[in-house]
Amino acid sequence: MKKLYQYITKSFLGTFFLTFFIVVFVWVMQFVWLYVDDLVGKGLEFKIIAELLFYTSITAIPMSLPLALLLALLMCFGNLGEHYELVAMKASGVSMWRSMRPLLYFSLMLSVLAFFISNSLIPIATLKWRTLLTDVQRQKLAFNIKEGVFYKDIENYVIYVEKKGKDGSSIYGVKIYDHTDHNGNTKIISADSGIMAMSPNQRNIIFTLYNGYNYTDIINIDNYKETRPFERMSFKQEQIKFSLASFDMTRSSEDMYKSYQQMMNIRQLSASLDSLERRQTNKQEAFTQGFERRWANYNSLSLPEPNVDTMAVDTVIILRWPLIENFEGEKLASLVSMAVGSAQNAKDNVAFNKLDLSSQNENINKHKKEWHKKFTLSIACIIFFFIGAPLGSIIRKGGLGLPVVISVVFFIIYHLISTICERMAVFGDLNMFLGVWLSSLVLMPVGLFFTFKATTDAALFDGDSWKKFFQKLFKRHKAPEPIEGPNHYGEGVSTSSTTLANQVPKPVEGPTPNQ
Repeated sequence: MKKLYQYITKSFLGTFFLTFFIVVFVWVMQFVWLYVDDLVGKGLEFKIIAELLFYTSITAIPMSLPLALLLALLMCFGNLGEHYELVAMKASGVSMWRSMRPLLYFSLMLSVLAFFISNSLIPIATLKWRTLLTDVQRQKLAFNIKEGVFYKDIENYVIYVEKKGKDGSSIYGVKIYDHTDHNGNTKIISADSGIMAMSPNQRNIIFTLYNGYNYTDIINIDNYKETRPFERMSFKQEQIKFSLASFDMTRSSEDMYKSYQQMMNIRQLSASLDSLERRQTNKQEAFTQGFERRWANYNSLSLPEPNVDTMAVDTVIILRWPLIENFEGEKLASLVSMAVGSAQNAKDNVAFNKLDLSSQNENINKHKKEWHKKFTLSIACIIFFFIGAPLGSIIRKGGLGLPVVISVVFFIIYHLISTICERMAVFGDLNMFLGVWLSSLVLMPVGLFFTFKATTDAALFDGDSWKKFFQKLFKRHKAPEPIEGPNHYGEGVSTSSTTLANQVPKPVEGPTPNQ
């Protein structure tokens, strides 16, 4: 048994690690494809890109681990069934349960590791990934001036180049607008040609301009807007140095994302949930007490009963109190306007508090969802074990054909149910526990059903067995046809001679007694 377990484990582990890295690679390539515009053309160091892809691969574990486990189990037991190795095991007295036992232990250990990853590793990786991605998205594109386009990425300067040489450094028809004084286009440099070159420390770019002019508007005299005086200086050669400090990669502080629920472990989520719920309760109590206090103040006023007749002022219909009969004209209209304004303020206050309460509930539900999801990855590993191992022994197909299709179908079902129900739970349309765990509750009976069928050697995907099953089912529900013949009075009925002849057994041919 020890050698058999080693053989099964060895054949599984190679497939598992291979499929896991393939799935992680697919998720990373999806990330690169999604954020390719933020990564290309910014002159990022290889270290920054490698760090970002490393954190991306860690955040892809919750999606990759269950799929890789399911696919590896299907391929492993599919290969064993395809080469009749499972049949040989059963003939030797090794049941399906015993052959699944080493991989069951592996799945249980993997579920424990998955909980550690979800609770400790994923929050840290997500925090660093989010912070680094934000820095990359804020990073300016690498210095690259294009022909006929005003270049504005250098702070306080706008550069226009009419044409660039084939060597990439020669430029022609150069105009540089200097905004360092923040007075508009008061300083302009124009040149026929020039050369761009990086400084030795790669921190500055130096423009060497030839045959040009410096134009400077004079704005320190009276009526300069009417007279428009300016100075013009010609030059044969001039050098201008531009700092590239704004193109450097700046790393933001991770504190700005630490309050997000995806960056917390179970202990931090529990503390944050307790704080959010206490704050929400205090706001609800303060709002309720405020309304009760206003209503008590209103009831304390000894106002006379209103008359039955009504009046309309500025399209507002109000009851006619004897108190307001003392006011007429503008004073009455002002009084009614104040009353309508107070009612509108109360309505807006209720609407604002309702919106604030809804936002707080959504934030609390997001924290609850993340708290439950710390355990879903571990349970998913166990569920996919009970689906992959028995299903692979039933279909008896190895390789990357049918197992890939089946595993992707089950994973899509799991992912769709999880995504839809979690979103409904966050918005309060579904119970939080049911929203997070419904996908597991749906697939667990499926895994137990496949396990039962595999351990009882049921031909689940055998076409002949299903054909016989439906034939028996329809034959069982089909009513027998009545046999026509004479009734108990001896009266004949309309029965063809051919039918009656077919009902009488034929005599056995053989020699007569006289023979």
